[in-house]
Amino acid sequence: MTDVKKAVVLLSGGLDSATCVALAQTDGYDVHGISFRYGQRHAVELEAARQIANFFDINDHKVTDIDLRAFGGSALTDDIEVPKDRDAADFTDGIPITYVPARNTIFLSFALAYAEVIGAHDIFIGVNALDYSGYPDCRPEYIGAFEVMANLATRAGIEDSQPLRLRTPLIALTKAEIINLGVRNGVDYSLTVSCYDPDDIGRACGHCDSCQLRSKGFLEAGISDPTHYQPGAGPE
Repeated sequence: MTDVKKAVVLLSGGLDSATCVALAQTDGYDVHGISFRYGQRHAVELEAARQIANFFDINDHKVTDIDLRAFGGSALTDDIEVPKDRDAADFTDGIPITYVPARNTIFLSFALAYAEVIGAHDIFIGVNALDYSGYPDCRPEYIGAFEVMANLATRAGIEDSQPLRLRTPLIALTKAEIINLGVRNGVDYSLTVSCYDPDDIGRACGHCDSCQLRSKGFLEAGISDPTHYQPGAGPE
């Protein structure tokens, strides 16, 4: 009997992570999801993550608490205004205030521990180096460095015959390409939340960087945008 392939997928509740769940399942992985309640102002994304996990009937979905508000330093975890209506040309001009210091390093470390415990050799993360907001922990160089570290710093990396791998299937795709790929693999994007500053019931602001990138992606993909916007906030 062939052993079941297991994968840990970082599940934020957003468009990219939902696509990663679909791709992992299509590749034959038994998916274990992990989400984080880290003090983010857009905590409604956790309900979206739960709905996505249920939609794909994944094996296990863990929600872990880490309070990054203790450090602040980001518009997502501190009393700092989320930038709105920025020109798209400015998205990669420096690191924006919505960057959460060391967030992906922290999240991947937890996912790595989870993977070791369940015997998974693959961790999926929906980072993207094209249509993104200039975050340093979304670059291929960072992913490669973390993978090297993972195989140096874990029992699984030293003793197992199969190395630990960080899987980044979206890293070189545009948002439109990601959306088309997800639709082909059965993703229901109406379940996802991407907004950095949603209202209390999860409706998107339509003006933050993430909303603009998402809206542009659906437009370029030629697919109707299923995002739930606040009144008057949707694309024209």
